[in-house]
Amino acid sequence: MVIIIIILLLLTIGVIMVYSASAAYSHHKFGDSFFYAKRQMLFAALGVFLMWVVSRMDPALFYRWAKPGLIICFFLLVLVLIPGVGMVRGGARSWLGIGAFSIQPSEFTKLAVILFLARYLSDHARQTVTFTRGMLYPLIYSGAAFALIMLQPDLGTGTVLMGTAAVLIYTAGARMKYLFSLCMAGAVGFAGLVLAAPYRIKRITAFLDPWEDPLGAGYQVIQSLFAIGPGGLMGLGFGLSRQKHLYLPEPHTDFIFSILAEELGFLGAGTVIVLFALLVWRGLRVAIMAPDQFHSLIAAGVTGMIVIQAVINIGVVTGAFPVTGITLPFLSYGGSSLTLTLAAVGILLNLSRYTD
Repeated sequence: MVIIIIILLLLTIGVIMVYSASAAYSHHKFGDSFFYAKRQMLFAALGVFLMWVVSRMDPALFYRWAKPGLIICFFLLVLVLIPGVGMVRGGARSWLGIGAFSIQPSEFTKLAVILFLARYLSDHARQTVTFTRGMLYPLIYSGAAFALIMLQPDLGTGTVLMGTAAVLIYTAGARMKYLFSLCMAGAVGFAGLVLAAPYRIKRITAFLDPWEDPLGAGYQVIQSLFAIGPGGLMGLGFGLSRQKHLYLPEPHTDFIFSILAEELGFLGAGTVIVLFALLVWRGLRVAIMAPDQFHSLIAAGVTGMIVIQAVINIGVVTGAFPVTGITLPFLSYGGSSLTLTLAAVGILLNLSRYTD
């Protein structure tokens, strides 16, 4: 019940803020201030329905569908890379569908990797202390998904996926020296990915000094901080954001937290952060109380995926991390991300029966 209340509160805040953040832009582009808000309500309703369905499923199905689900997601990740099949948005070929009705396979891959690694690591529970079973094989599976996502390219989603995989490997009992090696290798790999793409180098330099290029690479960070700063304690008031009037790019998606902080202030932003903290607490409690390692790993993975994504998004909009395209769970506009995350929460609800 606690998880349901938290999710409904976050969804309500999300729909309200999507309307406020997108009203000016959607009226300018479509002549309808409610264009994105109506679609977000539709996505939220669909996601809540999926959450309810998953919460009522037989938990054995999570184990049974772990392998087929990952295979299907790999197929979709390959399919999306085919010119003429995959749709390009924001410079990334990440979508499948027709027009506005589309899905983002990389979002579903995150959950598929969680289920598969949970099954694999629980099946080899006694061997997770070894390098091969506890580290190498899980990295091969998750690394293959990461590589396909990077071909789109989508570093943000790939980072969340690999971070979630690291949470699962740690939770399964891998040795700390292997995890340390993983972190070092990840840092080197991340540096290589940054150096391989000039636009990523610009994002790093903009992170270090956004004012060096205020109209280019540093523009989003500067405009985001211009939104957060005036918010103060109480905010400017709902609907009174200045930055949403075509100053801040993506105000209803990646940078919705900036508009929320501008309109609702520190209290509003702090409330959202507290709600995420409570969700993490309940998710970890579900993981601890789960009846077996497989379901415990799933709960830990889902909780890790949500918190990693939320931390990165909030870090980006506050200037603590370099800019990357990651939505804020439950609040940002987006069908695939919202419905997938709510379906994942359905798994937590399914397993929460063991916490009573």
